[in-house]
Amino acid sequence: MSTTAVVLELTVRDLTDADLPACGFAGGELHLTQVAEQLGRARAGQVDYLAVCTKADLPVAIGGVDYSPYPGAGSLWQLAVHPALQSCGIGTVLVGAAEQRILDRGLDRAELSVELSNPRARALYERLGYVAYDEKLESWDEQADDGSVRRYETICAQLRKQLR
Repeated sequence: MSTTAVVLELTVRDLTDADLPACGFAGGELHLTQVAEQLGRARAGQVDYLAVCTKADLPVAIGGVDYSPYPGAGSLWQLAVHPALQSCGIGTVLVGAAEQRILDRGLDRAELSVELSNPRARALYERLGYVAYDEKLESWDEQADDGSVRRYETICAQLRKQLR
C-alpha cells in the first residue's frame, strides 16, 4: 500500500455573507442564521469572524473573536473545521489567525470555552498553550433534525492564553 501526501494551500480572510451557503459543516440553519447576525457585528468592528479557505476560496473552517466578554482579551468562539478535514492542522491555522487579530487590536490575552465532552478540541487548545482555569455551565439554542429548537446546556472548561 502506498500513501500520497496532499498539501492544502490555505488562506485566512474575513467571513462574508456570500460564504454562508458553503458553511453547513459548522452547524444547521439556526446556527448559520446566528453566524449571519455576527457578521453584522463584524461590520461594526465589534468582532472578527474568520474563514480559512482552500485555493478555490471555499471555507473549510470558520470562527470568531468577540472582544466584549473579557476586558483586555479576545474570546474565541464558534470555531469549526469541516469534519472531513479535522486533524489536518486547519484548526491550528484558524486559532493562530484569531490570536493575531487579538494582537492586532493591542490585546494580549485569548480566552475560550470548550465542552468537557470534546476532549479532541481541548487537547488542541492545550497543545497551543491554552490553560484551563475554571468550568462553567453554558447554554445556547440548537436546532434538531425535525426543525424544532431547544436550549442546549453543557459544562465547559474555560481556557486562556497569554499572547505576549
